[in-house]
Amino acid sequence: MKFGKELKSQMVPEWQEAYMDYEFLKNLLKDIQHFRQKTRPPPAHPPGLPRALTHYRAFSGLTSLQRSISLRSASHQHHEDLESQAILVNNVKRSDGEDGYQTTFLRASEDGGEYELVYFKRLDEEFNKVNMFYKAKVDEVMKEADELNKQMNALIAFRIKVEDPKHAWFEAAVDVDNLVSDVASSTNALSASVSSFGRRHSKRIADHMEQIDEDKSIRMTRSKSSSSTHHYSKEEKHSSNQVVPEVSITGRPASLEILNRVTFNKAADTPLPTIKGVLNVPIQTDLKFSTENLSKIEDQLKKAFIEFHHKLRLLKSYSFLNILAFSKIMKKYDKITSRSASKAYLKTVDNSYIGSSDEVITKLLDRVEATFIKHFANANRKKGLSTLRPKARREKHRVSASLGFFAGCTLALVFSLILTIRTRNLFEKEGRGRYMETMFPLYSFFGFIVLHMLFYAGNIYFWKKYKINYQFIFGFKAGTELGYREVLLVSFGLSVLALASIHANLDMEMDPKTNDYKQLTELVPLILFIITFAILICPFNIIYRSSRYFFLTCVIHVFLAPLYKVVLSDFFVGDQLTSQVQAFRSVEFYICYYSSGDYKLRQHNCNRNDAYNTFSYILAAIPFWWRMLQCVRRFFEEKDAVQGWNSLKYFSIVVSFVTRTAYSKNDSTEWYVIAWITSVVAGVVATYWDIVFDWGLLNRKSTNPWLRDKLLVPYKSVYFAAIALNVLLRFSWIQMVLDLNVSFLHRQSMIAIIAILEITRRGVWNFFRLENEHLNNIGKYRAFKSVPLPFNYEDDEDDD
Repeated sequence: MKFGKELKSQMVPEWQEAYMDYEFLKNLLKDIQHFRQKTRPPPAHPPGLPRALTHYRAFSGLTSLQRSISLRSASHQHHEDLESQAILVNNVKRSDGEDGYQTTFLRASEDGGEYELVYFKRLDEEFNKVNMFYKAKVDEVMKEADELNKQMNALIAFRIKVEDPKHAWFEAAVDVDNLVSDVASSTNALSASVSSFGRRHSKRIADHMEQIDEDKSIRMTRSKSSSSTHHYSKEEKHSSNQVVPEVSITGRPASLEILNRVTFNKAADTPLPTIKGVLNVPIQTDLKFSTENLSKIEDQLKKAFIEFHHKLRLLKSYSFLNILAFSKIMKKYDKITSRSASKAYLKTVDNSYIGSSDEVITKLLDRVEATFIKHFANANRKKGLSTLRPKARREKHRVSASLGFFAGCTLALVFSLILTIRTRNLFEKEGRGRYMETMFPLYSFFGFIVLHMLFYAGNIYFWKKYKINYQFIFGFKAGTELGYREVLLVSFGLSVLALASIHANLDMEMDPKTNDYKQLTELVPLILFIITFAILICPFNIIYRSSRYFFLTCVIHVFLAPLYKVVLSDFFVGDQLTSQVQAFRSVEFYICYYSSGDYKLRQHNCNRNDAYNTFSYILAAIPFWWRMLQCVRRFFEEKDAVQGWNSLKYFSIVVSFVTRTAYSKNDSTEWYVIAWITSVVAGVVATYWDIVFDWGLLNRKSTNPWLRDKLLVPYKSVYFAAIALNVLLRFSWIQMVLDLNVSFLHRQSMIAIIAILEITRRGVWNFFRLENEHLNNIGKYRAFKSVPLPFNYEDDEDDD
């Protein structure tokens, strides 16, 4: 694989704008190469010779070459460097006030020099961009490490208070109470690393971290190491004029005094704190020393360390890939121009911030791993590292084999069903109407679910193809996310069960002996529904338990909106539920049909029940009501006016359902007109919101007219087609409000078609919604989740 493709494949997706633009620099080198090929002088040796002239010179020998080199090297090295030097790289003050680098090209007067001037100007821009981005991220990491250090001190003190160890001497948090005393020293080293002494300075910090690790095993030398560490910290504090926490490495237990300055950090992201916040009831933040609270604190800090470790790994990868990219591009330049500029430039890269601080990040990474293994993995290194470095999900052959089997069974059952209907002329039987009113709504529920899952599998495939980081956007735990093959496997497995059940339930006429239908076959839809629900909530680790529970958690958060803090996965699931209105109505029909109807005779009075019909319209509005409440919470929490307008959009849809219910109760022209107006207004507003806000399109001033500046799909026609399709399908749900019927279709068939169209629209919406979210993350360099910490420090609050 070429390096350009390898670099692109290993980039942090949300940071891709901050990486060196390798392809652009390579194109500049191609321009230089093309110019040189056009102006290349003719060969110096006479034409017709089979070899170059150097092949006819006297042989210089094997040993004399080395001897002559050693004799010439001392006297000519300095003179040769000056003569062959093509560039000078200087430290300069940029226009924004930040330190940067500027390359002076010394051969600009030569032919084609203007091409090389353009190359080095762009190279400097890329290098300064990378260096400044890396420095900003390292500063963030150091601040987070400082905060984690405080949290660990509080955790260990809390642990001592709860567990009350009775040992005469025990090992507390000595190896972690300096997580950022090391890091604070690293910060000072990094601030000086842009100078020529940067690498030596960072080496000093790294040696200091190694000394701390050694102190863990050599307890007798703790006091000596403590004094040297203390002296070093004072030196750094004096040289950098920064406040560095003074620490000492001792074998004593962690001080409990810290607990007097901390409180619990209880955010209003669960029902009880949310309700207390609305009622202005003060939330209890005082420390309560219990095993349950200790377990919660450890879980929170464990998540924080996992995310911090992930950030360090990505930062290390960013540094490595960019330094390698500069090395590759400069070697290409030397090869094309026959100069020796790479040595001088790469020396500058090595002495820069990004080149000299990598070893410090590595040591910090090691310290985080050692801390996590000891305190959160019970000193089990294998378990700790498997948690910190989860392996990517591997494609299993059995998944592909099972997928092929179930897909084949699905096709076979579909063809068998079609042939059975035609050969037995089932549509001509007298019981056809009764079947469509009873069995068809029951089985269509599974069709809606399977179709939605098929579209989701397609979404995953195209998200991966266009490198949309859906795992990060949804917040999946690393290694647990489902690929499109797994989703297809589940959907085809469910379709096989549903189709097999339909085959067993195709009787259109009653048994002439008993004058009813077979009881067992009439219960098949209910049995299948119960089995599906049981698998969904099954506590055993089968059929992708982590994904099932993730989905159930999101569903519960949607049901209890606005009591839970709203994250993207929650409102994304909420949007999916708004497209499954007919599935909700099918569940309602299941309850009504099997509880009040005579299922043996396929008879029921559900459609003639006013309460059932009214609740059917209310049930259709409930998913939109949930989404409105989610938007209201985000509006008050984030102070974002867009969320306020979004809540009004969902409210308009709810109003349209309310007016339809009123029209069904009062069959009058006034209510009919009102229902039409509210439905059309809701449809127009929702369509505009989909395209402009959710997809970020219809921007006439963008570089891609009427679309947006950045497009991941290379074909603009795809976006225009998606816009047209969304407008067309968005108004299909109006039928659910106004009950528009077509004469040549059965009413249940029309309902199913409209539901299928809405699910199709949602499948298309999903791709472009996440594409827009991904591009927003890239624009803000948002590549990490925010993990709440368990403790608040009173001194921090005073500083604020």
